[in-house]
Amino acid sequence: MPLVAHNQLPSFARLRNEGIKVLTPVTAQHQDIRELHIGLLNMMPDAALAATERQFFRLIGESNPIAQFYVHPFTLDEIPRSTEAKNYLSQYYESFSDIKKMGLDALIITGANVSGSELSEQPFWEPLIEVFDWAWENVTSTLCSCLATHAVMEFRYEQKRQAQTDKVWGVFPHHVQKQQHPLVNDINTRFDVPHSRWNTVSTQQFIDKKLNILVASDDGFVHLATSPDGFRHVLFQGHPEYDSISLLKEYKREALLFNQGLLANYPPFPKNYLGVFERAILNEYHFRCKLAQKHSQPFPEFPEALVNQNIDITWHDTAVEVIGNWMGLIYQITHKDRHLPFMEGIDENNPLSL
Repeated sequence: MPLVAHNQLPSFARLRNEGIKVLTPVTAQHQDIRELHIGLLNMMPDAALAATERQFFRLIGESNPIAQFYVHPFTLDEIPRSTEAKNYLSQYYESFSDIKKMGLDALIITGANVSGSELSEQPFWEPLIEVFDWAWENVTSTLCSCLATHAVMEFRYEQKRQAQTDKVWGVFPHHVQKQQHPLVNDINTRFDVPHSRWNTVSTQQFIDKKLNILVASDDGFVHLATSPDGFRHVLFQGHPEYDSISLLKEYKREALLFNQGLLANYPPFPKNYLGVFERAILNEYHFRCKLAQKHSQPFPEFPEALVNQNIDITWHDTAVEVIGNWMGLIYQITHKDRHLPFMEGIDENNPLSL
């Protein structure tokens, strides 16, 4: 905190209206605090592009008062986009070539929707590896979300994700595994994290490559881990950036796809997410949809407004603390110490290499 609105990206106005401190570049010039430049590689599909952008901007803006944050969103040209999305990206996003020239203190890479099970067959695979390789040599720390974690585990740590019989979907209780690591300093030792994925990297796969497991679910899957040095890669399997209604919107999308005949099965409820009243409303909606289909009538409107007003958010505060710890460590490395004791294996003469 604060964010600096260094362009006309609409998310800055939205966040300012939410109460997030957002400075103009002119005001930022008069602030006697350091700058941190953070890249956001946003690989999400068009419908989730702006929401994902705001979610990560919000976490950064709420996280830490020690610096002013310039967040630089960019994407990969190989990801299919609509004309409208391409226009949005060309107006507000930066190019990777410009990012490389400017340099970054830190990088966040989001998840993505993919077709097929093999990540290496996705059109963005080689360009994504190029970004990871550049960041490995030039960026203090890279934070990966969900599919980005699966991607880096496959190409750098040779651990392919595994398909699950059932979707890991809902809000799950987690606990801290290594309380001494600075990324989890002063956070709750137990807290919730949303997940939404058909694939997983198992605990044993992280252990086999000597990665540090910092947070795991009560069900035994890893949420937060780091590269062996403790910081170069910060890996999320869950989605702590999610808004309270993110899972509801995903449920809605799948319900509508089922109604259109584009999904074989109607979606189950995300686990530990909806109350009895909300589930009753959605069950009634499903029943009305089946009646409409039976009688060849239009489907009813999805009751989003009735459901979203009572959904609890039980993960955001802890997510802000973890991101704040991450930002604080980046600040120390880039502006002060250049080497921290927990980063075992770092060459003191070159803190960006193992």
